[in-house]
Amino acid sequence: MTDSSRAQGGLICVGVAALAGCFLFGLLQESYWALAIPVAALVFFVLGLAFWVGYTIATIQVEPEPPAEPAPPAQNASPERR
Repeated sequence: MTDSSRAQGGLICVGVAALAGCFLFGLLQESYWALAIPVAALVFFVLGLAFWVGYTIATIQVEPEPPAEPAPPAQNASPERR
């Protein structure tokens, strides 16, 4: 692991802690936006994922399988008895 990835991880932790503090502050102030913004972000994220899955399914290029060759007639291993 490089030093830059450790620094990026530290910055992510600091950013998350700052956002958590803002969220808690908004909740303590009984702000509607403290709940509305995270819920809206989550809803749009899920809707985006659902759209992406639907788009991928609708636009996928599938090549048809080649037709199966008919099986050769079975050869009798034992000679016929009359």
